[in-house]
Amino acid sequence: MASSTISAVVIIFSVLCYSTFTSACYTCMPKAPPPPVEYCPRDTLKLGVCADLLGLVNVVVGSPPSSKCCALLAGLADQEAALCLCTAIKANVLGINLNVPVTLSLLLSACQKEVPPGFKCA
Repeated sequence: MASSTISAVVIIFSVLCYSTFTSACYTCMPKAPPPPVEYCPRDTLKLGVCADLLGLVNVVVGSPPSSKCCALLAGLADQEAALCLCTAIKANVLGINLNVPVTLSLLLSACQKEVPPGFKCA
């Protein structure tokens, strides 16, 4: 009789411990990173003004970003800005044929932004 009582207590204790640890596990799991941005939140056609930064108009290195292009990119994260400019370059919105990686880097750095690590303009 005592052994069946001890067995019942051990089983109940085991079930309680198991249910406690398995339900508490969900708070311990790391959250998935947010999905990468896959679209440009700005009107890509308006980015035609970015052609001015490519040498068609003189840009002084170190000057504050005051162009219309930088105003359009203001408030965007580097990833979003790179994606918007990539879309504009690929769609030839700027009106000239360009070397994509170099152009993207020049435009972003003129607006005090950086090409995100591993970013591919596809």
